[in-house]
Amino acid sequence: ARRYGKVGGFAHLATLVKRLKANRPGALLLDGGDTWQGSATSLWTNGQDMVEACKLLGVDVMTGHWEFTYGQDRVKEIVERELKGRIEFVAQNVKTTDFGDPVFKPYVLREINGVSCAIVGQAFPYTPIANPRYMVADWSFGIQDENMQAVVDEARAKGAKLVVLLSHNGMDVDLKMASRVRGIDAILGGHTHDGVPVPVIVDNPGGKTIVTNAGSNGKFLGVLDFDVANGAVRGFRYRLLPVFSNQLPADPAMQALIDKLRAPYAERLGEKLALTDGLLYRRGNFNGSWDQLILDALMEVQDAPIAFSPGFRWGTTLLPGDTITRELLMDQLATTYSYATVTEMSGETIKTVLEDVCDNLFNPDPYYQQGGDMVRVGGLTYACEPGAAMGRRIQDMRLGGKPIEAGKKYKVAGWAPVAEEARHAGNKPVWDLVEGWLKSHPRVAPRTLNTPRLIGVQGNPGLLGNGGSS
Repeated sequence: ARRYGKVGGFAHLATLVKRLKANRPGALLLDGGDTWQGSATSLWTNGQDMVEACKLLGVDVMTGHWEFTYGQDRVKEIVERELKGRIEFVAQNVKTTDFGDPVFKPYVLREINGVSCAIVGQAFPYTPIANPRYMVADWSFGIQDENMQAVVDEARAKGAKLVVLLSHNGMDVDLKMASRVRGIDAILGGHTHDGVPVPVIVDNPGGKTIVTNAGSNGKFLGVLDFDVANGAVRGFRYRLLPVFSNQLPADPAMQALIDKLRAPYAERLGEKLALTDGLLYRRGNFNGSWDQLILDALMEVQDAPIAFSPGFRWGTTLLPGDTITRELLMDQLATTYSYATVTEMSGETIKTVLEDVCDNLFNPDPYYQQGGDMVRVGGLTYACEPGAAMGRRIQDMRLGGKPIEAGKKYKVAGWAPVAEEARHAGNKPVWDLVEGWLKSHPRVAPRTLNTPRLIGVQGNPGLLGNGGSS
């Protein structure tokens, strides 16, 4: 971080996009979703700030996931009013629950340098499960690879010589879909936030499909060039370009828009809450120091011995000595359902919750994986065997060194409940709770991460280092 500086930023990304488009007449800019949400200003403007920024950036086609947490009415309003004639929102797998009619266009056809190209959309399949169902009550989702095949075939029949899937499935799901659906030349993925420098080539009955993922948070720009001759793809070139803000000057027009959008909230955003003595980061399969801070605050303020925090994959990283402002805190917590909760749970229920989330990550069938990271756990210690069967992965749960009893009730703090009744329960927003905790801890000591003891992960570099192992 000290050497390369900050990575990302829409004004710096805009500069890179303009430079690349200048050398690629007709190039399309695709957005894989999770763009309208994740900051204080996005929450306070109901997504409008990012919609304006995306229009100025020059996004041509997008699909979605967290966009849906503004509610189906707001999403339709944006798509039909704000994006009309500017940005195409595509999702072949979103249908009405009553008659199964398409909610959005399944794909769009664009001609690039004389080649007819289809961009097919795939929204996050598990939106009504991973997020509150009531926010998209009239829509159904799902993977729907049979329908995907029909959509690809239709696009080909209408003259598409190149088919690109803009996906929010997650990398593992994309890899499986690429092996099952014929006729897709490339899958440009999202959801799991993987920065993939070299694409994976997947064989399927119809040929080969390129699968890749360009990270998240505007930190990378994936650039895919195709060589198409005589109606067939002859080759490709892919690059994953980092957005080093120290090396890329801010685009003046985008910076001016950002300044304008932020101006009404500048004082609220900039309020100083505390100073961190340790590194605060969000990513990690089982925990991160930002997550641990949130857990510690939940347990202390809610007077609960156990806390759960969602395994979300966004938020600004802070270096030791940095000031925690309200904006930086909201980067971690700003969703449309960030209610703080306290729940009495039996030991059996606690295990069921952990097993369920664990299966979302480690089910051997990618179509049963919902992505994200493991729920963060405070107070409670446990062991995890990722390779075990469903219901047997979570072991040796303890509180204060004593085994958790299946029939005993425990007080558990948490936030971001997906149940509809939670929004009517009058619970405090979690950012108010954590902000109050920070103000009472003006100098935040480095966090000690509570991570599980992992079993059977030898030889797996992606999991080693996430906790003790055996």
